[in-house]
Amino acid sequence: MKVPFSWLKEYVDIDITAQELETRLFGCGFEVEELIDLGAEISRVVVGKVLSCEKVEGTHLFTCQVNCGEYGTKQIVTGAPNVYAGMHTPAALDGSTLPGGITIKAKPLHGIPSDGMLCSGDELGINEDMYPGAEVNGLLDLPKDTEPGADIREIVGLNDYIFDISVTANRPDCQSVLGIAREVAAVLGKELKMPATDFHPCEYTYPGLEVTVEAPDLCPRYLAHGVRNITPGESPRWMRRNLALCGLRSINSVVDITNYVMLEIGQPMHAFDMETLQNNRIVVRRAEDGESIQTLDEKEFKLTHDNLVICDGNRPVALAGIMGGLNSEITADTKQLLFEAAKFARDSVRKTSRSLGQSSDSSARFEKGISEYTTELGMARALHLIEELGCGEVTSSAFDVSAGASREGRKFDARLSRINGILGIEVPAEDVLRILKNLCFEVEMDGDVLHVTAPRYREDIEVGEPDLAEEIIREYGYEHVVPTFLKNAAVTGGGRTPDQLRREKVKRAMCAQGYSEVSTLAFYSDGDLDALHIAPDAPERNVIRLMNPITSKLTIMRPLLAPSLLNITVENLKRGNEDGRIFELSNIYIPKRMGELPEERLHLGLAAFGDAEDFFTVKGGIEGLGEAFGVRFDVERASDVPWLHPGIAAYILCEGERIGVFGKLANEVTGELKLHKDSKANHKIFLGEIDYGTLMSHVAASFRYRPISVFPPVLRDLALTVNEEVTCGDMMKEIARACPRVSDVELFDIYRGEQIGEGRKSMAFKIRFESGETALQPEEVDKFIKKILGNLKFKLGAEIR
Repeated sequence: MKVPFSWLKEYVDIDITAQELETRLFGCGFEVEELIDLGAEISRVVVGKVLSCEKVEGTHLFTCQVNCGEYGTKQIVTGAPNVYAGMHTPAALDGSTLPGGITIKAKPLHGIPSDGMLCSGDELGINEDMYPGAEVNGLLDLPKDTEPGADIREIVGLNDYIFDISVTANRPDCQSVLGIAREVAAVLGKELKMPATDFHPCEYTYPGLEVTVEAPDLCPRYLAHGVRNITPGESPRWMRRNLALCGLRSINSVVDITNYVMLEIGQPMHAFDMETLQNNRIVVRRAEDGESIQTLDEKEFKLTHDNLVICDGNRPVALAGIMGGLNSEITADTKQLLFEAAKFARDSVRKTSRSLGQSSDSSARFEKGISEYTTELGMARALHLIEELGCGEVTSSAFDVSAGASREGRKFDARLSRINGILGIEVPAEDVLRILKNLCFEVEMDGDVLHVTAPRYREDIEVGEPDLAEEIIREYGYEHVVPTFLKNAAVTGGGRTPDQLRREKVKRAMCAQGYSEVSTLAFYSDGDLDALHIAPDAPERNVIRLMNPITSKLTIMRPLLAPSLLNITVENLKRGNEDGRIFELSNIYIPKRMGELPEERLHLGLAAFGDAEDFFTVKGGIEGLGEAFGVRFDVERASDVPWLHPGIAAYILCEGERIGVFGKLANEVTGELKLHKDSKANHKIFLGEIDYGTLMSHVAASFRYRPISVFPPVLRDLALTVNEEVTCGDMMKEIARACPRVSDVELFDIYRGEQIGEGRKSMAFKIRFESGETALQPEEVDKFIKKILGNLKFKLGAEIR
């Protein structure tokens, strides 16, 4: 929010510099994102008085002798058509600078020496609202009482600053110049000068005019006041200047008043042309489904029952809290108007603004919150300005429709000892009283008890002592806070927890296998589950839905990591990245009973894509993860995972328990991704997902290492015939079970042929036997082989080839 320094001074006698005020505001909780010096880019530009002006024959130029005060008389050549002898105008001297990084140098024009340049308002970066005559086609004509040599920034009002302040969501009372002025007055210990709000209505009332609120839950307070004999004209310079400093152009006095009150008081205002209202009524209600409105920016919207509208007797004339309707706008012919000031429910305005994609300065303020006090003050200020500017006559047609909220500030008791306990320091009672009174709290002290009444505009004050502690410390000064232990605190060794160390180890292990970590949003849509062909009644469809999603693509909390990783993979392939390996260690969300927080379960997801990837490269990476934690993974065929190829997918087992799944993306799913047909990686996408908690339940809390045998391992090859339905995984599992000395089993050949027989196949394995404290003898290895063959024949019907 932009706040001009000069405007703040209208409410508070500020006796410090803008830079000092920036520091003080930051100290009391307001971040000044930028302090804009309006004249920062202008230097050595002064008031010049044109002593003489002679036409240069054959050109459009004039040679002028210009009195620049203490800088002497300068000869300046100009082509401005409105220059004349006796004119006071800005003169940019040799070496001066102008907005946009322009530097002025003394140099001849048409061979005539020129010691600078005479300036227009546009060249100084100002408009008609900032200074009268600034938009004239020619030089800026200054008043004759301006002193030659005076700094032009002071003359045209560029010796000012703009505070660009970030107002937090919990301080809606500060989204106005007056709101910031209250804080400045408190921090400087100065008196706040309130803007004038008095007005004198005539006796006239509009016959039959009615105002009703049919949705008090969405509009707890609605004020309306009639004004007649409207004569819109040009606003006074002080109003146009303040609007311009905040980034708004002046339109006419009536429209400017509504914008001025919004910036000054923080109350968005709207005015209806009464002659356009049908049935002489204003009704605040929910829109009917399918009802439409065309707003002032000429956009048309279809509305639903969730949208709040302001209607006349028959149709919507404004989108509540967002923008007025084109059918009731103020025009040059408007003679009778109805001012509106209201308090609308924050969530209603926010939802309507997002759902319709329509926002405004008004909606931004209503979304943070407007107090009923601000509504009253804004209406009174607007009516006062109508009288002050003489652009209308305030009538006695006044309406105040309220849902019955209290007209007093929130009252509560707080204990000073508890406030000091929260802060961890002792703030003297006299400082507490001084601070709270400076912040417009009504306070009476009875021993340790404070009887407090919060200002009506401070609707954020809710929980007594914690809120008061925050108010006190930001004014008392955070520098008074000293480090101290909490009541039950204890000194610890610091560092990472065992779980944090395990998570880091998982990430290092995945990186060692060539995977890069990614981080995705915890949300996606039902369409992402549809893309994986997950059945409507699958457990993964039991999801947590967002009540107010940001977009239609982020509507549910994810029950799987696979869709998120697939989206990243597809995005890379579409951008020409033909291969890659990615992983993510993050939560999935499983709903519980209504009213309970969801279960957040940590999963490890992985994706590999590219021409070089296959089932075994991915399997190798997963086995590398197991080795890092000293566990061994087994696999079994997974033919019932809808998003994986039924013949190229496997469940991951650890000590016989399923901990995850991996495999090639199903052909049907791949075919629907609409990837480039020439891409070699189109049919080489592999996904996997591991339940981190289940994996860690099989990992020992600490590792016990055994020395590597000094004797070499023994390698043996076995070629076995089995029935066609026996899988490689089954064979490897039984070989490992049969002998504890087996450290590794590797399939290196599969053969089918007439020699093997119908319905059978041959598989050849390389088996590694580890030696112990003594070298393995051939007869020992023979016993191991015999036991393995017996186990395979009994369990799987295998025969040695």
